[in-house]
Amino acid sequence: MAEQAKVPAIRFAGFTDPWEQRKLGDVASSFDYGLNAAATEYDGQNKYLRITDIDDETHEFSKSDLTTPLADLAMSADYLLKEGDLLFARTGASVGKTYLYRQFDGMVYFAGFLIRARIGEGADPEFAYQATLTDAYKKYVAITSQRSGQPGVNAQEYADYQLMLPSKTEQQQIGMTLRSLDDLITLHQRKYDKLVIFKKSMLEKMFPKDGESVPEIRFAGFTDPWEQRKFSNLTDRVSMQSSDPDLPQVEYEDIVSGEGTLNKDLRDKEGGKTGIKFYAGDVLYGKLRPYLMNWLYPQFNGVAVGDFWVLRATECDSSFLYRLVQTDSFQRLANVSSGSKMPRADWNLISQSFFAVPADYAEQRVIAKSLAELDDLITLHQRKLELLQNIKKSLLDKMFV
Repeated sequence: MAEQAKVPAIRFAGFTDPWEQRKLGDVASSFDYGLNAAATEYDGQNKYLRITDIDDETHEFSKSDLTTPLADLAMSADYLLKEGDLLFARTGASVGKTYLYRQFDGMVYFAGFLIRARIGEGADPEFAYQATLTDAYKKYVAITSQRSGQPGVNAQEYADYQLMLPSKTEQQQIGMTLRSLDDLITLHQRKYDKLVIFKKSMLEKMFPKDGESVPEIRFAGFTDPWEQRKFSNLTDRVSMQSSDPDLPQVEYEDIVSGEGTLNKDLRDKEGGKTGIKFYAGDVLYGKLRPYLMNWLYPQFNGVAVGDFWVLRATECDSSFLYRLVQTDSFQRLANVSSGSKMPRADWNLISQSFFAVPADYAEQRVIAKSLAELDDLITLHQRKLELLQNIKKSLLDKMFV
């Protein structure tokens, strides 16, 4: 039986030729090791690319990596990056990660633990880069990097990686499509990041600073100063145990840290574990390693399994209480014991501490409502981002052989 021609599951119209297997080294004119140089003075133009890591999602370097000065400005031009250079991390935890150099303001040299592949005229750099994001490439790196001591992949081993190649025109179509999707993912990531920062800023400005009685930002119609209230007077700490298998159970692993959302449908979990029974409107606060910010404002009855405080508002609105535990002033106190190996928030300290609270429940609710709307917007962008990332993963599986 004749061997079936190798083609991807998804293909652009007009392309019918089978793909050919080639080594990465066959499509690159060179594989070079980077520059080992110390950084001293920065002249405002020449820059040394000091890589600490490559982001798993965006495959970009942080800006701080691009502002380190070059020690010797008379270094060989062999270490200068050119647009289309493909960089590979060769050692340590970053091994296998890749970065495609497109353009940067100023001369950029690449660092010593990187390997540069300069893609030749017969191949498209963007296609070659996208090929390094596939599961086939990751599997190759995982197997090849297994050595005693520090894991690593050398230049020859990267050059030996075999990939399937179509014509250059088809490569360009694929590379351009996936790059456009990457740009869209980056756009939504930035929007998401900005919203998270904006919410943190609003949380700081909508609650009074320490020692003050009014917040920096306030809704119209509210003028009375806030009152200092002991936390134990604002809420009861609930401790009724339950192992009811019919109740959904919440554990740390079910909560998106810092967002107060669930990452799964709790109805799919097997019940029956023992925890603290809570009701809709109670506030769940993860007391173990409070810096993980495992908090939740459930609108259902359930069981909190693990190191949770279940807080039931008494002399404040429950939605406001949920926002209060997210403030910097509350978090600072909750993390006082953070020096131990398994730090837990100290209830004796928290319960006896005073926090500023508006006496008018209407003001409490409008503050909580505005922050909840921000949360909804953040969640929306997070879901869009996850959808785009899943689409990208699916396309990588289907557009490459």
